Amino acid sequence: MQDIVPNICSGKDKISNSGKVVLYGSTGVIGKTDFASYKKNIVLVARVGANAGQLQIGNAPCGVTDNTLVIDAKEWNYYIYYFLQHYNLNRLVFGSGQPLITGGMLKKIKVGHGNKVERIKITRLLCLLDKRIATQNKIIEDLKKLKSAIIEKLYSKIQGKEYSYGQLFEVINERNKQMEYSNILAASQEKGMVNRDDLNLDIQFERSNIDIYKIVRKGDYVIHLRSFQGGFAFSNMTGVCSPAYTILRPSTLLEYGYLSYYFKSYRFIKSLIIVTYGIRDGRSISVEEWLNLKISIPSKEHQLHILKVLRSFDLKIENEETYASCLSNQKQYLLRQMFI
Repeated sequence: MQDIVPNICSGKDKISNSGKVVLYGSTGVIGKTDFASYKKNIVLVARVGANAGQLQIGNAPCGVTDNTLVIDAKEWNYYIYYFLQHYNLNRLVFGSGQPLITGGMLKKIKVGHGNKVERIKITRLLCLLDKRIATQNKIIEDLKKLKSAIIEKLYSKIQGKEYSYGQLFEVINERNKQMEYSNILAASQEKGMVNRDDLNLDIQFERSNIDIYKIVRKGDYVIHLRSFQGGFAFSNMTGVCSPAYTILRPSTLLEYGYLSYYFKSYRFIKSLIIVTYGIRDGRSISVEEWLNLKISIPSKEHQLHILKVLRSFDLKIENEETYASCLSNQKQYLLRQMFI
């Protein structure tokens, strides 16, 4: 790469409260700076820290901080950008305490390339694919925002009988004494109850102790009322979870999963904030106190109508996410095939 880009160095720009030029850090735009050190688009590589080796395009005019390496390859920029995605810079990162990648390492990378026409065709195709991926991600983001708005609307004017949560749920304390289940579940506010291994949690535990874990059955709600970080999770599967959670089994007054959407809504979180106590990140309420709170529950027919609407959104989002994954896989395939 040194033959293409003789000078690969760190940025030198600083954040300025009065600045008007975009300032890039190792993971994206972090603020403004006073002067544009770069007047054309450049390739940026995170130099140090957990993100070392991460790539991005710096859109000019812009400045760059000193924790980011700048590759100013002129007309080669986008070709180098995609070539390095194929190359996988993580293989060069060294240091466990403070991961690092240097400009000297980048200069030694051997860049395979064809003639100018081939390079232009490759970069044009991959740029178009990146734009399509960005559009697809925006579609998914907008669908999720629309779904959230519809949840707030559907649950805001419920006409029905008022019940306490204690009338709607039974607290379950069923333990895994017979070691009937070995799949450990964890609560995710976004995804509900999921297999713990899928969350990549860096938590050590003794699998031999799961006899004291609580059994979660399909259709149960799992809560942690000490703070909003754990939140409420609805379980579409059966397994075991940490004894720290409270397991709630819904009564026949509720359709399957009816309150799973409500417990994710801003309306519900706001209602909890009103009645909980403690500092911002440690607000809490006891299970007994929560069970005494009241909520209006509509007829079974109306519950099913709400579920039908929201599940259709879930299916639409799932389909769009599958398509986004296909686009990403297509790009990875092209990177492997084009930069042999």
